[in-house]
Amino acid sequence: MDQRTSSSPPLYEDLAARVTALVDAGVLRPGMRAPSVRAFASQHQVSLTTAVQAYRLLEDRGVLEARPKSGFYVTQRSHRQRALPTASQPPQRARPVAVSSPVFSVLSYAGDPSYAPLGCALPSASLLAAERLDRHLARCARVHGRHYNIYADPHGDAELRGQISERALRLGHAVPPDGVLITNGCTEALNIALGVTTKPGDTVAIESPTYFGLLQVLEARGLRALELPTDPASGVDVAALDKALGTRRVAACLFASSFNNPLGTRTDDARKAAIIRVLTRHGVPLIEDDIYGDISFGDDRPRPFAAIGPNADIILCSSFSKTIAPGYRIGWLAANRRHDEILAAKFALSLSGAALPQKAMADFLKSGGYDAHLRRIRKAFADNVDRMRRVVDRSFPTDTRMTDPKGGFVLWLELPEQFNSDALYVSAIRERICFVPGGLFTATSGYRNCLRLSCSHDWDARIERSVARLGELAHELLT
Repeated sequence: MDQRTSSSPPLYEDLAARVTALVDAGVLRPGMRAPSVRAFASQHQVSLTTAVQAYRLLEDRGVLEARPKSGFYVTQRSHRQRALPTASQPPQRARPVAVSSPVFSVLSYAGDPSYAPLGCALPSASLLAAERLDRHLARCARVHGRHYNIYADPHGDAELRGQISERALRLGHAVPPDGVLITNGCTEALNIALGVTTKPGDTVAIESPTYFGLLQVLEARGLRALELPTDPASGVDVAALDKALGTRRVAACLFASSFNNPLGTRTDDARKAAIIRVLTRHGVPLIEDDIYGDISFGDDRPRPFAAIGPNADIILCSSFSKTIAPGYRIGWLAANRRHDEILAAKFALSLSGAALPQKAMADFLKSGGYDAHLRRIRKAFADNVDRMRRVVDRSFPTDTRMTDPKGGFVLWLELPEQFNSDALYVSAIRERICFVPGGLFTATSGYRNCLRLSCSHDWDARIERSVARLGELAHELLT
């Protein structure tokens, strides 16, 4: 038995602190079942009353949750809640984009395995399904190799388009297989969509901050970016969008469907419907990037804009790069308009995709393995995000704001206004830690006090130490 003094905290508080420390260290992970109250009392040699008090305190603190007739479980969000980053207020004027040079510099470190992998938003191979897909590819090559060693139909493999169409229907997006076009990753899909809706010099409205890869596409096409106020919790400011479209010519809007990069925002159906109404009234097409839609931490997969506005001028772009195998470069787009223009743009850009990988992907989807795989990686990414948030909680300055994404695998941190994430980046690279400074997620000079952390790799001691060290460096820069 513990010997308590009059100045010691109550025993049940001490026991609760021990359990919390195990959760923070990742020994007890989100979703794990905790020992029963009786087993806990026996393990720590305390009375049943003391054990009950400790568990009640852990419930109050959000560390454990009681499930009827099942016991106690570690919650998915057992750390204290940080304030969310502030809603963005970018300058309301279109700007040319010039991000490629600094982006390539960051990516050179992000792709180097000797650096802690907090920079590149690309899942580690162990979390993806590439090995299973490779087996399907080997079988397809053995059985159908000669047949598929051809230029494929520019539309893409018919069976694969059928599988994508079938999955879309589950979300209420009734797109026929003939309405799906297979592309070389989501980037080609976005390029095609922009090619049929814009011309060089046009303005495209985007979220702010937004993924630097989208900014690179705009830069390569000679387009100007109009960044819109965006709330980390709810998404694009609909009133600001309406005002922007009413005061200037905007050729297209380019928004993420769900869990955008870097904010991880999940925009609800009501706001999506309001955005569609505004775009329809102004006659502006929407290009939506749904690449993170399948990585939802909850049971409900968010519906894309195209499912909510089936008759609107929407081009949906996505891929399997974040969920199955980035190396196969299989993406797609679906649109209910502009079919001939889209097909011509695809033909001119790359003629067609590789036939054999498309056949392998179709077979993998038909096997039924994708949904089981999604359940596994959703839990893995949710755990990674939760662990990353815990380390940020205890390591970064107390006034650091942090997103609380419900899907995807990136975190966005906002530090005090005087903080310089570029300076942090320089210090971190010296210590072989890579992350992405906030300034790369805008065409303006904003977000210098922000940074993005990727939670896409298997969690290990190296990653935990690296995040903690970033926090220490951030403290040093603010003193």
